[in-house]
Amino acid sequence: MSSAVPGDDAKAPGDRRPRDGATPTADQLGTIGQLRASHQDRDRVVEMLRVAAGDGRLTAEELDQRLEAALTARTYAELAVLTTDLPAASTPVPPPGVAVPEPKDVARIECGSGMTKRDGRWMVPRRMEVRVTSGAVRLDFTEAVLSQPLLQIDTEVRSGRLILVTKPGITVNADDIQIRSGRVKVIQPWGDEVPVSLRIEVNGKVGSGRLLARPRRRTFSQWLTRSSRPWAAVPH
Repeated sequence: MSSAVPGDDAKAPGDRRPRDGATPTADQLGTIGQLRASHQDRDRVVEMLRVAAGDGRLTAEELDQRLEAALTARTYAELAVLTTDLPAASTPVPPPGVAVPEPKDVARIECGSGMTKRDGRWMVPRRMEVRVTSGAVRLDFTEAVLSQPLLQIDTEVRSGRLILVTKPGITVNADDIQIRSGRVKVIQPWGDEVPVSLRIEVNGKVGSGRLLARPRRRTFSQWLTRSSRPWAAVPH
């Protein structure tokens, strides 16, 4: 009779951790909640809180209180309670062993003609290099996944357009752009009371093209029904 030799799939008696790929039970989730959180876990929850504040779900006072609690949290359970009332935040901190996508250090976009865009839930890199010879590049940050509070964009717009679509909590600074015969315009209708979740620093050159940063526009049906603008619901 052969005896079983514990391998990678074997679990010691009393080990409540789920196997890789298995759905944790309620008892296992309770055990995970008592595990110690890492700096990366705290940073991830801090970013979720900043995004929620930028969307108008948290006031500036609530954001300050939760940020302080997140930065001093010791366990997964202490972090989880800070996001349970936020949409899509039922599991704010993944269990140990679950891979979390990391943003690219640099993302490069070159547009010779036509249109290139990033929209929906795309991962914002740490830095972007955008070259527009003709056509248009559209970067929509309204549903983007933010991994850090600062994004640097190095751009050269010879012709065509570079459009940045923002929302409350996202600020754009284009003061360092060199303009030849083109145009640079930044539209930020919300006030300074909105907590900043992402700061975009744009530098480079605009030749005969255009750089525009603006909020998302109303759809035609929203315009007909005189719905409020997408950025109108801002906490004061």
